[in-house]
Amino acid sequence: MSYWHFLEELINKNGVVIDRIKGTAHPRYSDMIYPIDYGYIANTKSTDNNEIDIFVGSKTKRGVVGVINTVDTLKNDIEVKVVFKCSDKEIRTIMAFINNSKYMRALFVRRRSD
Repeated sequence: MSYWHFLEELINKNGVVIDRIKGTAHPRYSDMIYPIDYGYIANTKSTDNNEIDIFVGSKTKRGVVGVINTVDTLKNDIEVKVVFKCSDKEIRTIMAFINNSKYMRALFVRRRSD
């Protein structure tokens, strides 16, 4: 099985918790409004010792469409965020949202057919 299938398995096995609904503000930065539902994959662990982050879009067919690698100079860390059920337009919106911060930059890695 591929990397992408393993991510799908994590999601299917553990489920997704949306804790930042589209249109709501970041808990610490009120001027940051989430343009897409954002949450985490339950019962997982990422490099920041929290659960694996995930953006969940409105597309119903395909599951994991890619990952976003972020570099955060405020937190001094690098993280991977899963992009799930997002359209190309939603992906562009997410990337603009993340790259709008002066402390963070992101790179999107698209899932190719496997």
